[in-house]
Amino acid sequence: MAISLQPGVKLTVIPTEKFKTIRLFVRFSTKHQKAVASKRALLTNLLETNSFNYPTQTKLSEKLADLYGASFGLNVSKKGNIHQVNLMMNLVNGKYINEQDIFAEGIKLIQEILFRPNIKEGAFDQETFQREKENMMDYLESIKEDKQTLAALRLQELYFAEDIDQKTPSFGTKEDLNSLSAYDLVQTYHEMMTQDQIDIFVVGDIEEERAKEAIQSLPFSPRSSLQTEIFYKQGLKAEVQSEVLYEPVVQAKLNLAYQTSIYYNDQKRFSLLVFNGLFGGFPHSKLFINVREKASLAYYASSTFDSFRGIVTVQTGIDSKDRSRVLSLIEKQLESLKSGDFTESELQQTKVMLKNQFLLSLDSSRGLIEIAYLKQWFSELVEDEKEFEQKIMAVSKEDVKKVAADLQLQAIFTIDKEVAHE
Repeated sequence: MAISLQPGVKLTVIPTEKFKTIRLFVRFSTKHQKAVASKRALLTNLLETNSFNYPTQTKLSEKLADLYGASFGLNVSKKGNIHQVNLMMNLVNGKYINEQDIFAEGIKLIQEILFRPNIKEGAFDQETFQREKENMMDYLESIKEDKQTLAALRLQELYFAEDIDQKTPSFGTKEDLNSLSAYDLVQTYHEMMTQDQIDIFVVGDIEEERAKEAIQSLPFSPRSSLQTEIFYKQGLKAEVQSEVLYEPVVQAKLNLAYQTSIYYNDQKRFSLLVFNGLFGGFPHSKLFINVREKASLAYYASSTFDSFRGIVTVQTGIDSKDRSRVLSLIEKQLESLKSGDFTESELQQTKVMLKNQFLLSLDSSRGLIEIAYLKQWFSELVEDEKEFEQKIMAVSKEDVKKVAADLQLQAIFTIDKEVAHE
């Protein structure tokens, strides 16, 4: 149950004795926009590196060591139309080492990092800014060498070609990053701290009142709750978009994007889970067995889905000469699911594996946090093992066939080997 600390600022305490640590998680949420993605991504790197009173990475690391080796980090993520800045801190539970003040000390450090950043004369510390900007530029440049990631990002650009925000990843673009100054980031910081919806989570063996008392010391100001629709919905295109990028690769990449009408808040989501498991989500799936293993036409072949943007993707690594055969074989796997060409044993195996995946998520603090976060968006959310099992086990062969029939191919992106010209 979320506790309102201020308008737009909520705290959820998840008491559990599963972990010897206490995880503190703070999420800042706003509308995802290309214009601010790079700024927010770079800002996380600056906040993670140092603060006003701990002006070097070494000083900050020493402070974390003082807290019995606490770990800490920030990152960005995206869910549908929402851009998220996430702060995580793991602290040893003071109960086990007879140091009851560790949690409160951890909160003080979070306060230092969030409310006393390394800003001087209206700009972030120039040396830190320049170093972190260069590091991030190097990372974005390195994506070109990771062909699997590059193919996934370029497929996203192709699929969402008409929406500049959706085709931009959570960490932004090199072009936007390149133009940023240490002054720009101060404005981004203030906007995040005063306007973003804030959701705070504490997971571990700790009493709710004690956690609330410590968290309330963080001086967040009131703000409006996020009004943005979480789901992104795109109209169906009449023609499949196709693009080929020629690179000096040994292994070609062939990625496909299908539109689905099934979103996270739809009861048919459980059918989509089972469909994806049978299509390309598990080692016994059709893509893995028939494209990779039996036909030996792919180095890897799998499928994933995003139920906040209505998209199912297929990823394969292939030999260039086999591209048309692989395309045809992928389509054949989808057609076989449409016609119900899978055994009861395969259906049950998929359900058991999905149930085990869900159980694993309940055994991780991050999994528990994500369930609690989504609970605030959707009141009808599966939270426990029993209900999840019931929903998954109720999925029939007909349900899977309907999901397969619902898919519409929308985009094909290929990274292919450069052809030598005479």
